[in-house]
Amino acid sequence: MAHRRGRVKKKAKITKKMQKKLMVLYGIIALLLVGLIGRLMYIEYTSGRKYEKKVLAQQKYDSTTIPFQRGNITDCRGTILATSVDVYNVILDCRVLLSAAEDVEPTIQALMTCFPELNEAEIRQILAEKPKSQYNVLAKRLPYEEIAAFEEIKETVAGDKELDYKINGVWFEKEYIREYPYGSLASAVVGFTASGDYGMNGVEKSYNSILNGTNGRQYGYLNSDSNFEKTVVAPENGDNIVLTIDANIQQIVEEKMIAFQEEHRDEARDGAGSLHTGVVVMDPNNAEVLAMANYPNYDCSNPRDLSAYYTQEELDAMDDEQILDALNQLWANFCITYTYEPGSTVKLFTVASGLETGTLSPDRTFECDGGEQVADYHIACNNTSGHGHETMEDTIKNSCNDALMQMSYDIGPENFSRYQKAFGFGTKTNIDLPGEARTDTLLYTADKLTPINLATNAFGQNYNVTMIQVAAAYCSIINGGNYYQPHVVKKITDENGNTMQEEKGTLLKQTISSATSELLKQYLYATVSEGGTGQYAKVAGYSMGGKTGTAQKQPRGNGNYLVSFVGYVPADDPQVLIYVVVDEPNVEDQPHSTYAQGIAKAILEEILPYMNIFPDEDITADDVHDPGTAPADGTDDVPESVPEDAGQDQTQPITDELPQDDGLEPQDMP
Repeated sequence: MAHRRGRVKKKAKITKKMQKKLMVLYGIIALLLVGLIGRLMYIEYTSGRKYEKKVLAQQKYDSTTIPFQRGNITDCRGTILATSVDVYNVILDCRVLLSAAEDVEPTIQALMTCFPELNEAEIRQILAEKPKSQYNVLAKRLPYEEIAAFEEIKETVAGDKELDYKINGVWFEKEYIREYPYGSLASAVVGFTASGDYGMNGVEKSYNSILNGTNGRQYGYLNSDSNFEKTVVAPENGDNIVLTIDANIQQIVEEKMIAFQEEHRDEARDGAGSLHTGVVVMDPNNAEVLAMANYPNYDCSNPRDLSAYYTQEELDAMDDEQILDALNQLWANFCITYTYEPGSTVKLFTVASGLETGTLSPDRTFECDGGEQVADYHIACNNTSGHGHETMEDTIKNSCNDALMQMSYDIGPENFSRYQKAFGFGTKTNIDLPGEARTDTLLYTADKLTPINLATNAFGQNYNVTMIQVAAAYCSIINGGNYYQPHVVKKITDENGNTMQEEKGTLLKQTISSATSELLKQYLYATVSEGGTGQYAKVAGYSMGGKTGTAQKQPRGNGNYLVSFVGYVPADDPQVLIYVVVDEPNVEDQPHSTYAQGIAKAILEEILPYMNIFPDEDITADDVHDPGTAPADGTDDVPESVPEDAGQDQTQPITDELPQDDGLEPQDMP
């Protein structure tokens, strides 16, 4: 048998050359892998969060705002004057509700049961037209009590294992609205808000950033492992404002002010008892404002309601610009925004400037013959028959214009102008409220104080002031000469009641010496005593000091006057100061400060016992006066005529924020 021989295939061998090539190839691959890993690590380190966000952004993501709660505004005793209460919007999530068909009808029926004001047809239309939408507002700003019934139904259904459906696709969005429990009380100080958290007036505006907090947020998303994660950033609530205002004193002030309006309503003309009325009550020892009120005022809860002051026919006839103008006038705080000629209440500052500069002495006397001839004008005293021989005290007690004009000759324009500025006239007090008027252009500079200007300025005519300027200056007169910055905020606290900031009174300057202060208080005490022009404001059993004012309004001779009274109790150690201004009382015979005195007396009679200020004098027959009776002997303090001023009209709101200030500077009178 023949043997078959074949070829035997040789086994391939890996040569050293090939081994080297493979080694190089493996090395390159390894280097590439190391480089790739390094690059990935670098990207992860430097840009990992950025790329993760891009990935997560393509996944399901949910973000909900958690609103902050605006801080409360309370009076000095903790009475809440403004607060934010939680309300809820009803939100329909169509996508969630339609994801389970069996849930639709039960959910709609639950909505209709708990919120009968909803329209079922509209709900079904939203579901049909927007099946993928997740935010549809069905109802807004409902109190928790209204949504509680729905939540109860939802929980009941969820707890019943036999039911094959759920109440789904409806949730409640929380927000806050501003509430004012006492309506119009202290509206000039408190103010109001727009959209719940934007202050538009009063403390709501001047402390807006402090009252507001910062919104929180709730985040929900699928992380890189497709697990749902939720993160909550809690909101920071606003701080609370504690006012110097005492709500009880404020309420008494407003009641007496409204009573005056009603008493004289439609008396000499159609309308309320005055064009404007303002009242400021202060602690003279630190310039805290205990009450500040004006008429007309508004309801903080409904500040755009003009129906109390205009008929529907009048409102219908107004265009938008007229409505806005009417609202701006309603919102203006007469006590700080309006300027006016003060009249005789400021005579005391003329006397103070003479005593402090040494141009007048306490034992100086004057002869009043019923008027003075100044340049081409004869300016009559309030008593045209003349007061006769008068001491310094008598000039204030009788409010003698003749004597004040004689004082002006000795004091001179430089001293008079310097002390006007020392007492804060012509400059803002910087009270912590918005809209304070500028008066720098409404005073004569020293070089413009001609003899006629100086004479009329000496008894409070032909220059303009604000109520808060006069009140703050009087505080310094009766407290020993210390001028404090007036303020309405006592302290700021956080949401837990911890004090963040406290205002104890900012002493700005010394206006007069304590000796001069004591002397002036003696004059003011005499003014409220029997025979003085302020006797009608005297509260039986209490020692008092005070000064009256009656100023002719421009144009002169039209029969319109602004009457006022400033007073304090007790006479030797003042604990409370009150300043009342009545602009054009609605009576046939306006020029009598008794109208302002009557309001002041009615207020003091109630607030003094409340403030634990006790009687310190015996009650005598001299203490009993009818504040509604004008003096028959001409002892009030308005001159027969005052030269016309070329400057700004009175009782107009003049502020940095309102366009009414035309910047006119008083001119020399013709």
